[in-house]
Amino acid sequence: MDRYLQPTAFFDYDRPSVKAWIDQQIEGLPADPIEQVKALYLAVRDSISYNPYVFQTDPRTLSASYALESGETYCIPKAVLLGAAARSIGIPSRLGLADVRNHLSSPKLIEWLRSDIFRMHGFIELYLNGRWVKATPAFNRQLCEMMKVEPLEFDGLNDSIFQEYTESGEAHMEYINDHGVFDDVPHQFIVDGVRSAYGHLFEEDDANTSERSLEQDMKSA
Repeated sequence: MDRYLQPTAFFDYDRPSVKAWIDQQIEGLPADPIEQVKALYLAVRDSISYNPYVFQTDPRTLSASYALESGETYCIPKAVLLGAAARSIGIPSRLGLADVRNHLSSPKLIEWLRSDIFRMHGFIELYLNGRWVKATPAFNRQLCEMMKVEPLEFDGLNDSIFQEYTESGEAHMEYINDHGVFDDVPHQFIVDGVRSAYGHLFEEDDANTSERSLEQDMKSA
């Protein structure tokens, strides 16, 4: 279990900036790991905007510290940030990867990806009360409201994974392939998976990609 508690180049909770952010989120809370990790979950979910357009192959961009610095990122670094914060307060964490079919993505994002399947979706598993529990802090509240989907909550007891349906009963998220769990970020495995699914993105020189966001797509829809 010790390997799920260690800081790494990705789960870099030993960086002063990350440690200061974690301390700020749990300040004044009781010394209860579940209450603290619930607060950390909400902080990661809502203070870091979800933006799949910002994917880069640079390993540093998958780290907890980079997620904090950038203020916007996609599911894997957000999961890593929550996992790093959990490790810092003594809760073991590991990264889970899966492929999901997103029935409610923006047409622009689907056109960009040329697919409605999101390869290498990331979530975090936390060891609480003697078992592993899934947590998915990817979609921030503002984005969920735009998509008319209830933001995912996390109670520290039950799995928190993407909803299959929206509030109105439309299909939303479908998990179609499980890649397993990892004690650290398998950077090359992720890049290879993304490249095999969206090879065209590695051939394009699109200078405007960094200016795109899913929230902007939803606003202009």
